[in-house]
Amino acid sequence: MDDAKPSLLYKVKPIGDRLPAVKRPEGHVHFRTKIMWVAVILVLYFVMSNVYVWGLDQSGSLDIFAQYRTIMAGASGTILQLGIGPIVTASIIMQLFVGAKIIKLDLSNRKDKACYQSVMKVLVLVMIFIEAVPQVYGYLIPSSTFTSTFGDAGAKLLIILQLFIGSYLVFLFDEVISKWGIGSGISLFIAAGVSQAVFTGALNWYAVDSSTGYSLSNPPAGTIPKAIYILMNTNSSEMASGGYEMILLGQPNPMIALVGTLVIFLIVVYLESSRIELPLSHGNARGARGKYPIKLMYASNIPVILMSALLANISMVCLLLYTNSFLSSIPFLGGNDLIGVYETGSTTASGGLAWYLSTPQGITDWLMPILNPASYGNGHSVIQNICHVLIYLTVMVIGSIMFAKFWVETTNLGAKSVANNIQRSGMQIPGFRRDPRIIEKVLERYIPTITVLSGALIGLLAGVADMIGTTGNATGTGLLLTVGIVIRFYEALGKEQMMEMNPMMRGFFGGE
Repeated sequence: MDDAKPSLLYKVKPIGDRLPAVKRPEGHVHFRTKIMWVAVILVLYFVMSNVYVWGLDQSGSLDIFAQYRTIMAGASGTILQLGIGPIVTASIIMQLFVGAKIIKLDLSNRKDKACYQSVMKVLVLVMIFIEAVPQVYGYLIPSSTFTSTFGDAGAKLLIILQLFIGSYLVFLFDEVISKWGIGSGISLFIAAGVSQAVFTGALNWYAVDSSTGYSLSNPPAGTIPKAIYILMNTNSSEMASGGYEMILLGQPNPMIALVGTLVIFLIVVYLESSRIELPLSHGNARGARGKYPIKLMYASNIPVILMSALLANISMVCLLLYTNSFLSSIPFLGGNDLIGVYETGSTTASGGLAWYLSTPQGITDWLMPILNPASYGNGHSVIQNICHVLIYLTVMVIGSIMFAKFWVETTNLGAKSVANNIQRSGMQIPGFRRDPRIIEKVLERYIPTITVLSGALIGLLAGVADMIGTTGNATGTGLLLTVGIVIRFYEALGKEQMMEMNPMMRGFFGGE
């Protein structure tokens, strides 16, 4: 970058530098310390997910992110209402601007990268307010007692303040794990929330309506208890006339969703283990050899997180334009059925562009209306349901490819950055001159192609997983992310142990 013309973002950097932040460790952090911080932060996260917003009317409020709740790593009605939404949205904006060269920052330059991170903090604060204010003034209703005590404006301001504190604490938690722990805090929060949802969805023995007793119309909510209860309380003729359908397709938590969960798990494990391994040798130690793995899922699961967050924000905007008293009066955009149609009390689109971009919730939401519209009709024709599936999958795949390319370039996973890491570690590719430019040319044969392929695969898998459905309403995307997160966390543990036993490996892996 030309030093005479620094980016205008350097004027924003001092603001970000003054915000509360987690200090980076000055030296090597021991493995046990990292594990301790991961455990502490996860416990705090679960505690915060059970701290409800003070003064909120839980029964009268709507969760506009209900469809994306597990992916947003938040909890409805709590101070984690916004979850990781502001962080991910800010990351999307920064990546798009850097990738499109609108923001002229070289992230391989230490000063530019520090500026990028400082501006990111400021943008996260801005996004917290942008996402909190519309919800509080439209869908998160203060209780009458709270309003009478503090006034309508004061009550809403206090709710916004609570959401702000919760969201910024999540941001700091992510920094603690990334600097003092292992992996990504955002990823771990998603995995924790999805795992909890899948576990309770599969094994919850409480009745669907807990206020009344068990019956065939009110069986246990969990997949396995529901199946056992129906099998024990019906005869063969009743099973044939509707029992099997209730077990396989009946909401909530149908058996087909549990089977889909297991199938998705096996597919992701297989794809995560697929890789290309480039041979490496040490330039100064004869006989010392190694391999650099380039995984099929090279872009990790971050692209689909970013894509899902983008769709969640689109859904929020469409909902506001259709239901908000002020925004719905905007000419052409407000209340336009072509943009999105929402039934009273629902946050899921029932028509318009927002419906075509919405996530299909299991096979009863799209496949059964196509095969048997008479019994499973959802108000849309067979052609419309087919278009819904095709448009959703296409958007997920193309969007994931775009974010995969941005993510690889902005996180030092591109060919140039990897070549420099190999060079600094003293390794080289056998048969090639020990020059980072030569190594970069070799890596250029693989990394750009595998980046596009991994983005397409992760987007397609996420879309198909959503369409199959999962137990606990964890969403297919959330399950897909969780499997990948757990596998990568396990690999990160192994890498950390390797660096702990052999300090020379820290330089190659980028450790301190």
